[in-house]
Amino acid sequence: MLASLEGVFCEPASAASVAGIRKKAAQGYFTEEATIVCVLTGHGLKDPNRAVAVSPPLIELPANSEAIVGELGL
Repeated sequence: MLASLEGVFCEPASAASVAGIRKKAAQGYFTEEATIVCVLTGHGLKDPNRAVAVSPPLIELPANSEAIVGELGL
Protein backbone atom coordinates (compact mmCIF):
# COMPACT_ATOMS: atom_id res chain seq x y z
CA MET A 1 0.00 0.00 0.00
CA LEU A 2 1.31 3.42 -0.96
CA ALA A 3 0.06 5.71 1.76
CA SER A 4 1.02 8.82 -0.18
CA LEU A 5 -1.38 7.83 -2.98
CA GLU A 6 -4.32 6.65 -0.90
CA GLY A 7 -6.60 8.25 1.59
CA VAL A 8 -10.04 9.42 2.54
CA PHE A 9 -11.28 12.78 1.30
CA CYS A 10 -13.36 13.90 4.25
CA GLU A 11 -13.77 17.11 6.15
CA PRO A 12 -11.05 17.06 8.86
CA ALA A 13 -13.42 17.43 11.83
CA SER A 14 -15.42 14.39 10.72
CA ALA A 15 -12.24 12.28 10.92
CA ALA A 16 -12.03 12.76 14.70
CA SER A 17 -13.51 9.30 15.26
CA VAL A 18 -10.74 7.72 13.15
CA ALA A 19 -8.08 9.65 15.07
CA GLY A 20 -9.57 8.49 18.37
CA ILE A 21 -9.64 4.83 17.31
CA ARG A 22 -6.04 5.00 16.07
CA LYS A 23 -4.93 6.59 19.36
CA LYS A 24 -6.71 3.98 21.47
CA ALA A 25 -5.28 1.16 19.33
CA ALA A 26 -1.75 2.55 19.78
CA GLN A 27 -2.33 2.59 23.55
CA GLY A 28 -3.32 -1.10 23.50
CA TYR A 29 -6.94 -0.42 24.42
CA PHE A 30 -8.31 -3.15 22.17
CA THR A 31 -7.31 -6.55 23.52
CA GLU A 32 -9.23 -8.66 21.01
CA GLU A 33 -9.64 -8.47 17.25
CA ALA A 34 -12.55 -6.19 16.41
CA THR A 35 -14.31 -4.56 13.51
CA ILE A 36 -14.82 -0.85 14.07
CA VAL A 37 -16.94 1.43 11.89
CA CYS A 38 -16.35 5.17 11.81
CA VAL A 39 -18.91 7.29 10.00
CA LEU A 40 -17.30 10.22 8.21
CA THR A 41 -20.08 12.68 7.53
CA GLY A 42 -18.27 15.62 6.00
CA HIS A 43 -16.93 15.80 2.43
CA GLY A 44 -13.37 17.06 1.92
CA LEU A 45 -14.55 20.05 -0.08
CA LYS A 46 -16.07 21.53 3.07
CA ASP A 47 -12.48 22.62 3.78
CA PRO A 48 -11.12 23.47 0.31
CA ASN A 49 -8.06 25.29 1.64
CA ARG A 50 -6.86 22.11 3.34
CA ALA A 51 -7.45 20.08 0.19
CA VAL A 52 -5.36 22.53 -1.83
CA ALA A 53 -2.62 22.63 0.83
CA VAL A 54 -2.04 18.86 0.80
CA SER A 55 -2.42 18.32 -2.95
CA PRO A 56 0.46 18.27 -5.40
CA PRO A 57 0.70 21.30 -7.67
CA LEU A 58 -1.53 21.35 -10.73
CA ILE A 59 -0.04 20.34 -14.05
CA GLU A 60 -1.25 22.36 -17.03
CA LEU A 61 -1.30 20.53 -20.33
CA PRO A 62 -2.53 21.27 -23.83
CA ALA A 63 -6.02 19.95 -24.47
CA ASN A 64 -4.99 16.89 -26.46
CA SER A 65 -4.67 13.20 -25.71
CA GLU A 66 -0.99 13.01 -26.71
CA ALA A 67 -0.03 15.50 -24.00
CA ILE A 68 -2.06 13.64 -21.38
CA VAL A 69 -0.68 10.24 -22.36
CA GLY A 70 2.84 11.67 -22.32
CA GLU A 71 2.39 13.14 -18.86
CA LEU A 72 1.09 9.80 -17.57
CA GLY A 73 4.13 8.07 -19.02
CA LEU A 74 2.07 5.63 -21.08
